[in-house]
Amino acid sequence: MLTDSLGNPVTLQSADSLAAVNDFVEGFIASEARAVNLLEAAQTDHSPLVQACGAALHMFAESADATGHARPFIERALASPLRATPRERRFVAAVQAWVEGDLPRAVALHEEQAREFPRDLASLKLGHYHLFNLGDSPGMLRMALAARPAAADVAYLHGMLAFAWEQCHLLEQAEAAAHHAIRLCRKEPWAHHALAHVMLTQGRIQEGHDFLGSVSDTWTGLNSFMVTHNWWHQALFALELQAHDEVLALYDRQVWGVVKAYSQDQINAVSLLARLELAGVDVGDRWQDLGHYLASRVNDQVLPFLDLQYLYGLARAGRPEADALLRQIEHHAQQVPVHAQAAWQRVAVPASRGLLAHARGDWPQAVDALGQALPRMAEVGGSHAQRDLFAQIHLNALVRSGQLAAAQQVLQPQLRGQPESLRLRAQAASVYAALGLSSVLA
Repeated sequence: MLTDSLGNPVTLQSADSLAAVNDFVEGFIASEARAVNLLEAAQTDHSPLVQACGAALHMFAESADATGHARPFIERALASPLRATPRERRFVAAVQAWVEGDLPRAVALHEEQAREFPRDLASLKLGHYHLFNLGDSPGMLRMALAARPAAADVAYLHGMLAFAWEQCHLLEQAEAAAHHAIRLCRKEPWAHHALAHVMLTQGRIQEGHDFLGSVSDTWTGLNSFMVTHNWWHQALFALELQAHDEVLALYDRQVWGVVKAYSQDQINAVSLLARLELAGVDVGDRWQDLGHYLASRVNDQVLPFLDLQYLYGLARAGRPEADALLRQIEHHAQQVPVHAQAAWQRVAVPASRGLLAHARGDWPQAVDALGQALPRMAEVGGSHAQRDLFAQIHLNALVRSGQLAAAQQVLQPQLRGQPESLRLRAQAASVYAALGLSSVLA
């Protein structure tokens, strides 16, 4: 029987499809663009595994029409007369659950796969994707640990472990796993990404900036999300160092413009422009260019974490679609399945109102609405570093509404945790001066 590059048996209509399956498996776990090569094989090979992988690739578009594009692949997978293995059947079922919007079932199936077929790392990576979007970091860690004994030789498994450890705030374990992954394979961008998270969280700003620069030569052949997101992390380090010209250059050359129509490239761009403005940088007409691409997102409602940033970007671009998107979020929140209600109703709706208020200069409303959402923001997904944008916007609203005592209480612990951050030091100096306490930071 044929096996994929990780040793998992595969059932194919044509043996010629094996190279495409390996491109998907290896490309997906290595964040490489070659994963999409499978779509060509899927045109002629209607085996369940190939069709399920094709459906997953379409779902990763994270757009309103992704489900419609993915469904024919799942239908062909289910109709195939080929006798698939139990591992393949479970993978098909997990992708089917995703297409049908049943994420709890999809996650449960990926968890079973990690226990029973721990070298199916494409299934593990997909499970991580869902758990990340659901804000379940412990679930990510549990799933990766289940696979470790059988897949310890694979660098990308340790990269997945590193990020799961980091999202659980277990930073020492995260750093050890990331370094182990990089020793096994220097070109492991997800491990680079996890280590960047660790260094940012620990306030190792210059070290993080230097580290990413030292491995950036390996970021070749990656999918647009991975390459733009790792450069986004480099831009965050530069922003903390107040290297504003570098940040703007990274935005223009590396973060925005790789695949402008892709959701993840768009939210990287929104987040970086917003942070630049919060740091007092004039971003010129960049919002207008970005807003043009965000305008098509009004009816998406795929993930609340994405919608929040689309909304803020549209509002900062001065586009009327921002109001339409807010209405869509409010409406969608009342229609979602039970498992998604809390994230949409109790987090996304107030956060959306607060973000729109901030973008339009209504500071008190931004404070109140974002203040409701922030304690539960992890429920909408995203990483600690990504969600920090919402905290920064809330802090800015506190300052601009004159709530300086509250702002000091938020800002000082951050500065204590990141003493290398020139950005935080500048913000603190301004707040302490307004409080009549300039000598505190002298």
